[in-house]
Amino acid sequence: MMTCLLVDDSRVIRKVARRILEDLDFECREAADGSEALKACRQDMPDLILLDWNMPVMNGLDFLKTLRKEPSGEAPKVVFCTTENDMAHITEALRHGADEYIMKPFDSDIIASKLAEVGLVEAA
Repeated sequence: MMTCLLVDDSRVIRKVARRILEDLDFECREAADGSEALKACRQDMPDLILLDWNMPVMNGLDFLKTLRKEPSGEAPKVVFCTTENDMAHITEALRHGADEYIMKPFDSDIIASKLAEVGLVEAA
């Protein structure tokens, strides 16, 4: 079973994303900020990270930059899931190693299509 780390300071967003990803046969873990997420990745690197941008303690971009320098940190597919939808944010995320970008609000079809694009699920 594929694993996903949901990184968002909103418990509601994590809960909604968890339901969608579990329906896609992912085993999910959660983190409320980038610092928690980094600890989780150091314990057990997931296949996928669904990542918010704006969080306390460590934001999503700082987490991504740090993750990609970790042992096995290049392995997970990282999909930003955020309200930051201007081209500058998207370009910066992709430049630092994000694989895809989803705008909030999202639904199961959007997540499934993005995961198909990065090769983690079969296209519908």
